[in-house]
Formats: sequence, C-alpha cells, structure tokens
Amino acid sequence: MSIFTTSREFPAAPDAVFAALLDPQRLARWWGPAGFRNTFDTCEVKTGGAWRFTMHGPDGANYPNVASFVVVESPHRLVIQHENAPRFRLTITLSPVGAGTRIVWEQAFEDAAVAAAVRHIVEPANEQNLDRWMAEVATAPA
Repeated sequence: MSIFTTSREFPAAPDAVFAALLDPQRLARWWGPAGFRNTFDTCEVKTGGAWRFTMHGPDGANYPNVASFVVVESPHRLVIQHENAPRFRLTITLSPVGAGTRIVWEQAFEDAAVAAAVRHIVEPANEQNLDRWMAEVATAPA
C-alpha cells in the first residue's frame, strides 16, 4: 500500500468546511483538480452511501468514477472508497485550529506500483483539489 498525504489550514470553522463536502451541488463545483468539472449521477453523502460521477477533463475526456462513502462523521471525518481503477481509499480529517480548520487528506492506494505510476498526477492534483475546496468555502455565505 502507498499513501499520499497533504494538509492545509482553512480560515473557516470545521462545520463550514465540512458543509462543502455534504452538499452535492457544492461538492460538484470543487471536486477534482484544476480545470475539471463534474456530473454527479448519484451522490449519497452518508455512511454507506453511493457516489457515481463523471469528471470532465479540460482536454474534453470523460472519466467515470464509482465510489462509496465509507464513513461520514460531520464535521470531523469523511472516508471515500474509490472502487474503479485506480483503487484507493481517501480519508479526509478535519480538526479545529485557532479560528480555522486543519485538513489532512490521506489517499491510500492498494497497489504500490499503481501509486508509483500516478504519483506525478496525484500529488499536484490533491493540492489543486484543496485549493478549489478552500475557494468554495470562501465563497459560501456566512
């Protein structure tokens, strides 16, 4: 197993940050790396919920995704199992820090060879995802 970890502090309370995960319309706006957009077919943000969506790349390619929400513990933790290739488990942990929230984004790939092959994509994409999430939180009404 190979794990990619990144973290970030958001200048908003955990409830406000987690709200952008719970609302499928908001999640669709920021999920994925820069330049991507999403179409959600199913998005049941609850423990055991299904998530079926297509990421539309800036190059016009479509990337179908099948995932499930393994754990949803608002406003502290979300665990997503990505079920189609490449298989991974994403654990997002939120904790209060000062007046804001510390995010830890941990993406664990089942196959170390697959992780090595996608490292050059995953590491910058995860940072871009956090950038987009932070921007979504900043634009939400207080």
